[in-house]
Amino acid sequence: MATLWRSALLVLVALLLAALGFLAWQRFWPAQAAPGWCYAVAHADIAKASALAWQGDALLTAEELKDGKGRLLRIDAQGRRSVLSAGLYKPDGLVPYQEGFAYSQEGGTHPIRWFDATGSRDLFIGINAQGLWAEGKRLYAVEDRKGEGRLLRYDAADGSLTVLRDHLDEAESFTRCPDGSAFYTEKSRGLVRQLSDDGRDPPALSDLREPSFLLCDHRGLWISEDSTHRARLLLWDRQSAPRAILTFLRAPQALLPRGDGYLLAEGGRDRIIALDPR
Repeated sequence: MATLWRSALLVLVALLLAALGFLAWQRFWPAQAAPGWCYAVAHADIAKASALAWQGDALLTAEELKDGKGRLLRIDAQGRRSVLSAGLYKPDGLVPYQEGFAYSQEGGTHPIRWFDATGSRDLFIGINAQGLWAEGKRLYAVEDRKGEGRLLRYDAADGSLTVLRDHLDEAESFTRCPDGSAFYTEKSRGLVRQLSDDGRDPPALSDLREPSFLLCDHRGLWISEDSTHRARLLLWDRQSAPRAILTFLRAPQALLPRGDGYLLAEGGRDRIIALDPR
């Protein structure tokens, strides 16, 4: 009997060690780049790094912290950091807009705000507002809400706010491609949908792992997966299956063009990485 108990205990210990090893592997295994690409850490120690935007040669970014601890930061070309705004609730979307910048806050009911060097003002109210996209005087926003999310369009010409879509499930990003086609995500459903004139918005991609941020450029449609472990940065040429450019990421967020490469906010590792073609 003692031998049986000893064997059972050894099996239990082995299973526990295997589980701990698996969790450690998920947490600490470094990000991997696909052939033809390489990455390096550009900026470290940015808590829950999320949004990215250029202000000349300076980089604007957000720390997506809740309970009024979020901040907007400016990093100049020499790497010096300054705080643009503090006391925010999960700042997430950040885009150049109307000779300034607009940003959103995902942590509750808050205004989408506009700011420039002289001041700031509220534009409209969003609920768990996340991704932003600007086109001239129009500003698009999506809400990360379970079954109640909306795709909104604000027009600075007359201050109007239009609900383009509602009853979305954790929508996180909206983007438009160079050919005029537009896409948005529904994270909990694992979908990227294409905006259509008839309002049906068919899925363009499905079975993704928590698709979040979208960016469309000459290479195709980029999708970051907002998963805590083993997340991917995908590139879809809209002809074949999406290709994983980076794997083993932790909660990747916004992707920002930089020359022929990109900057990627990786919130789960509190950093911004530079991604470049080899």
